[in-house]
Amino acid sequence: SGVAWNESHHCRLLAGLVPDQFQMCRRNLEVMPTIVQAARHTKSSCQKTFADMRWNCSSIQQAPSFGPDLLRGTRESAFVYALAAAAITHSIAQACASGELPLCSCGSVPSEVPGLDFRWGGCGDNLSYGLQLGAAFADSPLKSSKLGTQALKAMNLHNSAVGRQVLSDSLDTKCKCHGVSGSCSVKTCWKGLAKLNEIASDLKSKYLAAIKVAHRLIGPRKQLMPKEMEVRPVEETDLVYLINSPDYCTPNLHLGSLGTQDRQCNKTSVGSDSCNLMCCGRGYNTYTEEVVERCHCKYHWCCYVVCKKCRRKVERYVCK
Repeated sequence: SGVAWNESHHCRLLAGLVPDQFQMCRRNLEVMPTIVQAARHTKSSCQKTFADMRWNCSSIQQAPSFGPDLLRGTRESAFVYALAAAAITHSIAQACASGELPLCSCGSVPSEVPGLDFRWGGCGDNLSYGLQLGAAFADSPLKSSKLGTQALKAMNLHNSAVGRQVLSDSLDTKCKCHGVSGSCSVKTCWKGLAKLNEIASDLKSKYLAAIKVAHRLIGPRKQLMPKEMEVRPVEETDLVYLINSPDYCTPNLHLGSLGTQDRQCNKTSVGSDSCNLMCCGRGYNTYTEEVVERCHCKYHWCCYVVCKKCRRKVERYVCK
């Protein structure tokens, strides 16, 4: 989005906002570039995390117009909602700490007593503000009466909360040394969040272990319960889904599958990027590509590096 975000009417230029988000946009114009950045980070991080799998997060390309596989309660939609919720909180928390937002600043000083070898200082990520504003913005569409079934809303709200919890759990002590010649005679520490790619990796593990659920009446209200009775109860840190995903082997627009034809695979791998799994047993074609790369690099005093350019041929494998 190339929107300037200096006039409230600019909120009308962003596609896909529900009324509550539109009002939040008007009241918090200064935070909108950070939210747009979070959307970009969600897309790039998702695609990087799933680059070696049949589903490579291509469904997120046209957001907010998701592909069918992200609208029907699949395992993939569980991951995307969790990552998006984590990303918006992450971006806001770090924008506060870097001074980009006028209504917030550094996170509060930790209540725990510092160790003997360090003192609290620096500027920690403002997780509490990120959680407050991020949840309000990300969850608004999920609480809208018009969008989706009750089961789908409950699933998406649950998975968004999982994303924020994984992010919150990543808050850790980070330190910087001060002293003559890096002696670290004084160490200043603060609380900072993990990188979003690390959060995405943790959520991918939860994606692989996600629990299939149904929205059942338990007592006075409906709850997400495991579809299979022998499966353990759903915990607050489990990703959940409602329907099975397509195998993503062949194109099927109705299911949101683009297929894996022409996808690059790894001939020597035994993982998800192997030619056997990626190509779904259809086989693969081999071609040779010439690549140009830096080589024979030499360091010159002081202070630059001179490299030559070398050409070499590499074999590529793509699915039939």
